[in-house]
Amino acid sequence: MIPKPLQAVIFDMDGLLLNTEALYREAIFAACVSQGHEMVDHLRLSLIGTPKDLGDTKLLAHFGDSFDLEEYHAACAEHFDNLCSLDVPLRPGVRELLYLRKRVAISMGVATSTARPKAEAQLARAGILDAFDALVTRTDVSLGKPHPESFLRVAKLLGAEPPYCLALEDSHNGVRAAAAAGMATVMIPDLLAPTREIENLCVGVLPSLTDVASLIAARQA
Repeated sequence: MIPKPLQAVIFDMDGLLLNTEALYREAIFAACVSQGHEMVDHLRLSLIGTPKDLGDTKLLAHFGDSFDLEEYHAACAEHFDNLCSLDVPLRPGVRELLYLRKRVAISMGVATSTARPKAEAQLARAGILDAFDALVTRTDVSLGKPHPESFLRVAKLLGAEPPYCLALEDSHNGVRAAAAAGMATVMIPDLLAPTREIENLCVGVLPSLTDVASLIAARQA
């Protein structure tokens, strides 16, 4: 499951490093209500790990062209900021992996579908922005996930070869992107369960990042 040699670990952000997907769900539902619409779970789940432009297309297809995307995004941001005004919670195992990084020579980077200003703000609020050697956001690439560009760019910034990178994801589009980049991909499910397709693209599906830290520690010992 862990490449040998392991040159880099590349993380998704929301739902993988940051325990924010449930907060986004609440914010999205509230933003739709403010326009007199009702969000449905199957649409919300399809937005996880999806770049903003593709997500907007899905929203318009569902709600119609009269749906005000600018108002929706502004309301989402306001609700989300209110929900995590004090801090952004980390998912289990993040601290263990960051501590492990200090003991072994492994580069770590983040590949996220979130725009750079928001990604930097959330990682800083969580206290882990400076813990990574590279950050690639939706702002930095031409094509978002499921295209592999973001993962390939992180690997290049880290000076790592894709086959020797471990990619960690919680979304289906993220898994597709990392696998297309030629990386050993592990899914850590959050709100989305793996499908048969996603399982086949992964080298493994694990309960938490704590399990990943244990496997890396054992491999590097």
